[in-house]
Amino acid sequence: MSYPGSIPGDHQSPLWVITGSHSWGGSGKLDTQDKKSPFAEEWIPDGQLATLSLDSSKEETIDLEDHPDEAPGKIEVQQVGPLDPSVPSTCREHGHQLSLFCYQEHKLICDQCKSLGTCQAHRTKPMEERASQIRNKIVDQCEKLQLQTAGIEKYLAEALPTKIPQVASTARSAREMIIQRLNFIRDVCDNEEQRLLEEIHAEEERAQQGILTQRAHWTESIKKLSGIRNYLVDMLTKMDDINLIVSENKMEDRTEEAEGILDPQESEKLNFNTNCCQSPLLNRLWALSVLCCTTACEILTFDEKTMSPLLSLSDNNTLKFHPKKAKDYPDGAERFDHWPNCLAAESFQKGVHMWKVNVESCCAYKLGITYRSIARKGSGNDARLGFNPVSWVFSRYDKDFRFSHDSQHHLVELLKCPAQIGILVDMDTGELIFFDPFSCVILYSHKTTFSAPVSPVFAVADESISLEK
Repeated sequence: MSYPGSIPGDHQSPLWVITGSHSWGGSGKLDTQDKKSPFAEEWIPDGQLATLSLDSSKEETIDLEDHPDEAPGKIEVQQVGPLDPSVPSTCREHGHQLSLFCYQEHKLICDQCKSLGTCQAHRTKPMEERASQIRNKIVDQCEKLQLQTAGIEKYLAEALPTKIPQVASTARSAREMIIQRLNFIRDVCDNEEQRLLEEIHAEEERAQQGILTQRAHWTESIKKLSGIRNYLVDMLTKMDDINLIVSENKMEDRTEEAEGILDPQESEKLNFNTNCCQSPLLNRLWALSVLCCTTACEILTFDEKTMSPLLSLSDNNTLKFHPKKAKDYPDGAERFDHWPNCLAAESFQKGVHMWKVNVESCCAYKLGITYRSIARKGSGNDARLGFNPVSWVFSRYDKDFRFSHDSQHHLVELLKCPAQIGILVDMDTGELIFFDPFSCVILYSHKTTFSAPVSPVFAVADESISLEK
């Protein structure tokens, strides 16, 4: 008995795999006179039958009635490779022909292995039946591959060609949307620009008109005072005693007239009111433009000389809180000794500056800016962030968010706890903005006038915070 797929008497005969749509045929023996690769003839399955043959004396017929929906195709027989001559056809243990397949061992065995050997209790099947099962699997797999090929061909023929116009249409709609929105923004900005310019022009005219009016008024007052003074000088130098006494009432009237002219006073009406150029729309657009500009974010470093003993600094620029002292730091004039505060090494005197802080794992923190003149020692408010006039901070305690400055606290309502807090400060205009970097939503904004350089400041009372790199 020969090994499945082999040619009796010829161990070098090649193996062949049959492919195609329901067309199966071939021979395990190659005609020596025919040097071509053996391909089966095109076959129309009248009886839905195909024949697999290993030699001229034995054929196996496969019924294809289970697949009536598949269209007939061309039969192709492709050479896979020659039979491996190292594969034995007899049992190495008993020397008998291999005739059974053992499912537990997953190998071919002889009848002695089944009756006397290690496979007595194992489930076995005749080699021919096992080979037939494998052929049926090959048939099923070929059908699956054919269906898969048909699906890919259909995708190439139908789905992909429609993608090109769909992509073009979607891109056209996207371009139209961008143009439409930017045109709308331009129109809104143009209208806001016109309104603000008109406001500024009107304010300028008002202030200048006030100055001109004041100039005319005080010029006239000077003339009046000069006339009264000349009159009094004439009375003093030209009148005799009788006329001087008689003219005393006139002198008092003129003096009262002079007293009615008050001294000039500084008035805000004579100054340009900068509030006329304040625009919530412009401020928000400007802030969002800065916030969305990733290159504007600065890289800060913690100033270890100012770090509280309740804090420690890790290698990845993380500031961690310790309920008890982290370690004994060298004491110095710059170090906070009570509140868990720390300054950044950087300071800003002019321009626009922005930085981000990761606060996802912290439920108690303060972030903001302060003058470097802030007190460092003791538990008083002069060293407590947000409780003195030299610090401006955004704070969180559990789910309570606040902005604090000079002991004035403003509650900030948030729907969720931000994973990052961004701080934007414009030293020239005195604008301080806290925002959520992920959504570019402004959490709180504050306007003031800075009288000295400021430094970023941090306080941590739970877990840790880290600076964005």
